[in-house]
Formats: sequence, structure tokens, C-alpha cells
Amino acid sequence: MQTCNWAIAELPGLSLPEREKFQTCGITTTQQLLSETKTAEDKAAIAGRLHLHPQHLKKWVALADLAQLPSVGCEYCGVLLHSGIASISQLAKTPVHRLHRQILRMEVATMQRQDLCPSVDIVQRWVREAQSSVVR
Repeated sequence: MQTCNWAIAELPGLSLPEREKFQTCGITTTQQLLSETKTAEDKAAIAGRLHLHPQHLKKWVALADLAQLPSVGCEYCGVLLHSGIASISQLAKTPVHRLHRQILRMEVATMQRQDLCPSVDIVQRWVREAQSSVVR
């Protein structure tokens, strides 16, 4: 499976000042962010260079990781993160119907709308892609 590489600015919720911090450090894509934050030491160093709290950096790394899956991308990586999924490996282990219920609860709680929840088929595609990605 081919992974996706997005402009860092495409990550949901990234403010203009945060985008500028990433760009100042030479991180312009999600793959660059992932390659420069492989270890805890790397994450601490990048958080220091960006003047970001380590938890904020951890959020952007998790979003970049999830966005690698073509069916998730930057469109749904935030939905997954807010539903409790923080990595491709975690997504690969999550039962489809349980994840769909989590997303539905999150959509209703935050947006008061059930119709914004992706279908079970879409969630199933995410899990299948995650599973094939982890197997590689």
C-alpha cells in the first residue's frame, strides 16, 4: 500500500503560527515530520526547536501518522484522533463496529449531528488499510 504525504499545512487544526514554526524548522510535509520524530529524543528536540509543548507535537505526529493512509488522509485523521485512535497500529487492532460507535458518539457529542459520521464501510476501509500497512 502506498502511503500519502501531505503538506504540513493540510493537517486539521494547525494554526498559521504553528505552520510557520514547522516551516522555519524545515518541516513542510507530514512525512518529514514523521521521519524527524522517530524517537522520544527526536520528539523532545523538535518540540524544543518549535517552542511547542511536547503534547502538542505528539498530537501533530499522531495526525501525520494517521494521514498516511490514503482512505483517511487529512480529511479523517482528526476524526480518528478525537475518537481515541492515535496511530495506524492502534487503528489496525480496533474492531470496526466499536470504532464506528466511538466516532458516532464523538460526532453527536461535539457537533450534535449523526449524519456527519462516516459509514461503517468507510471505517472498515480504514481498518483494512491500517492492517495491511502494519503487516508490511
